[in-house]
Amino acid sequence: MKTRISLLPQMGIPRPYNETQPLQIVEADLEAPGPDELLIKILAAGVCHSDLSVINGDRPRPTPLALGHEAVGEVVAVGPGGSDLQPGQRVAMIFVPSCGHCDCCAEGRPALCEPGLQHNTEGTLLSGAKRISVNGEPILHHLGISCFSDYAVCHRRSLVPIESDLDPTVQAVFGCAVLTGCGAVLNTARLHAGERVAIVGLGGVGLSALLGAHAGGARQIIAIDANPDKEALARELGADHFVNARDPDAVEQVKALSSGGVHLAAEFAGVMPALDLAIEVTRRGGRTVTAALPNPSDRLSVAAARLVTEERALMGSYVGSCVPSRDIPNFIALHKKGLLPVERMISHTLELTEINTAMERLAEGQAVRQIVCFE
Repeated sequence: MKTRISLLPQMGIPRPYNETQPLQIVEADLEAPGPDELLIKILAAGVCHSDLSVINGDRPRPTPLALGHEAVGEVVAVGPGGSDLQPGQRVAMIFVPSCGHCDCCAEGRPALCEPGLQHNTEGTLLSGAKRISVNGEPILHHLGISCFSDYAVCHRRSLVPIESDLDPTVQAVFGCAVLTGCGAVLNTARLHAGERVAIVGLGGVGLSALLGAHAGGARQIIAIDANPDKEALARELGADHFVNARDPDAVEQVKALSSGGVHLAAEFAGVMPALDLAIEVTRRGGRTVTAALPNPSDRLSVAAARLVTEERALMGSYVGSCVPSRDIPNFIALHKKGLLPVERMISHTLELTEINTAMERLAEGQAVRQIVCFE
């Protein structure tokens, strides 16, 4: 069948993206799903900083690539052999497929699935297949999803069934922003009620973490960002204080607000000064967690003795250490109870033809979560 895709022919095309148009909206051929695969109609897709990082080269991926990895869709058809999912079923799309059999999956850590990482790196589905082509040339899948498209073929292990009782525009953010942000605070760092928390970087993932900290019973939440325009929304979503990361005394401000430092600092900006700041505002005995993806060439320098003498914990979090089939329904349930008002961080809705404008808006820091709507 035919479908529109957002094709990235190469990385590193310069800004402004609304003029240089790194993503090309083209008609592609989409093969029918194979065994354990499904054809999905995309309902809504979120524009994430990880997509931007592929465009600018911070997260190198092979090209040509059909971009997009955060979405909600509806099953249209299943591959040979059938599936537990049926046409008409709504699904959240997960950007790390889990095989269910490797050591990490067996340990209950599907975000670290080894075959999933291999196939994501190679630009194929978990089955190893490539189902997209343009004029006969194979096009690679982005993290098994490629959701900046009208339709996508995905492996069953990239999909989580969900109810269809919410607006897809809202449900789209649960597949990446909410999983990563809430999961980093609640699963990886294991927030305790009554702790003081700092959130560094207030994009869609950072604000999801802020919501997670608020829902998890944080005593105090300090929001930190280099863009002062983020303060109003951060306070609206539950932050008690805002600190401008560009202030020379930002660390001292946080320590003064938190009686010497926070129990938990969570970093989502993806630049080394932000991670350094998160470490410095963490009190002795505290935890610093990062779920950001800086350039692979970046290196962190920490005085190793501090890890011992201050009993510090420095943690990485991928996909929020989540089990998507468990955590997405749980987070959606919290949303329905009003504890995760994620719709308030959606700053723009747009059509697929506006995707390059959305990328430039994101690069300029003028958006939080933008949603491409297909209906």
